[in-house]
Amino acid sequence: MLFPTIDFAIFFGIVFVLNWLLAPFPTRWKVFIIVASYVFYAWWDWRFVFLLAASTLVTIAGGKLVHRSGTDRGRKGWVISTAVVELGLLGWFKYYGFLYNSIDNALYHLGIAPLSAPMEVMLPVGISFFTFMGLSYVIDIYRRELEPAPWLDVATFVCFFPHLEAGPIVRGSDLLPQIARSHKRDPRHIDFPRAAYLIFAGLFKKVVLSSYISSAVVDPVFANPRLHSAPEVVFAAWGYGVQIYCDFSGYTDIAIGCALLLGFRFPENFNAPYTARSLQDFWRRWNMTLSFWLRDYLYIPLGGNQGSSRNMYRNIMLTMLLGGLWHGAAWTFVAWGALHGVGQCFGHWRRQRRKARGLPAQSDAPWAVAWQRFATFQYVSLGWVFFRATSFNNAFEMLARLLSGWAMPSPLVTFPVILTLIVGIGTQYVPERFPARVQDVFGRLRPVLQAAVLAAVLLVTTTMGPPGVAPFIYFKF
Repeated sequence: MLFPTIDFAIFFGIVFVLNWLLAPFPTRWKVFIIVASYVFYAWWDWRFVFLLAASTLVTIAGGKLVHRSGTDRGRKGWVISTAVVELGLLGWFKYYGFLYNSIDNALYHLGIAPLSAPMEVMLPVGISFFTFMGLSYVIDIYRRELEPAPWLDVATFVCFFPHLEAGPIVRGSDLLPQIARSHKRDPRHIDFPRAAYLIFAGLFKKVVLSSYISSAVVDPVFANPRLHSAPEVVFAAWGYGVQIYCDFSGYTDIAIGCALLLGFRFPENFNAPYTARSLQDFWRRWNMTLSFWLRDYLYIPLGGNQGSSRNMYRNIMLTMLLGGLWHGAAWTFVAWGALHGVGQCFGHWRRQRRKARGLPAQSDAPWAVAWQRFATFQYVSLGWVFFRATSFNNAFEMLARLLSGWAMPSPLVTFPVILTLIVGIGTQYVPERFPARVQDVFGRLRPVLQAAVLAAVLLVTTTMGPPGVAPFIYFKF
């Protein structure tokens, strides 16, 4: 079920009312939320409800078995077994076709007869997100950072619909305590101004900015780069950066806002990523719940930045390569992860060289800050070419136009496209106190005026947006 649809508006209206009516009755409330979340998930394909249930049962059982095991060896065995099952489900649905085609291509180049036609395996929406949530719950119990929760609480935690399809990746330590005391929520204490701001800002980013830049320049140029000029290729790469930011941050804004209306707080997932001064800084700001998940459950267990620089570079590359593969089952995503890994390794090397010379890790001079932000955005945009491209040929065709397409006309580089880029990137430089001030002013309005403001914003959004709404980009991951 898509957020910016009438179906979801009706669904959420019903859930909102029953959520607060059932709030004083914890067991009834949890059962209701689980049923509602399964209905929400079944809107795509009811068959995958069984997959969600299976993943939930594995998470519950894995946590119990790890906790009850009396030996370190037993605890390690159960956490590994749980990870194998969880990642096995993810691997089958997400990577079967990728692995099959990779083997088939390798056999073809070796002169061996190709394999028979592969099975058709549909990718369930959100499987990467609820798999990582389940894994973090079991691993945290293994690390003795979390106690097992009642099975009904864990089932609610895994399937809670605002985060179910594309995150944010909420950890058990964040959400389970809120679920445990859900009966103490008070509808009079809803942070309505912030929730409304997030939901309507998210809608505008998705429906207007992301949809427009996609249809105006990104999709046409990536579909056939040879027909377009170098400036159009540049704007398509920049445009995709704006598109995916507005699309994904728009989703998480709406998810966080809906959770707030239900009385729950999710962690932030974006913090002005295009103001980053390095790739390391970028990953502290972009899809933060995934970045911190990879840091805590992959990079640090590999050794992190402990030991030699060589080991640190190895750990960075492994983390980013696997992070790229998490995003999509294609070699272009692996290349995207490799670009970010190489860029981060270079950044670490450069900072170490500066420290060895007695200089600060980064210059804070205004011109240096501007250059760092500009260079980081250009490198991130280069990575987006491989992320968005349908194949390596498509990506290299895009890059080749930068060498040969400067004399061609650029009809797609229009004022609305430039304005959308300015808005999509420029709003990330707006001081945090501005949205806080907007929320404060909105919160002081009478309910009738608040309704009028929201109706006006919704009217502008629907008028400026295209008919229909495309699925969110991260639904594919």
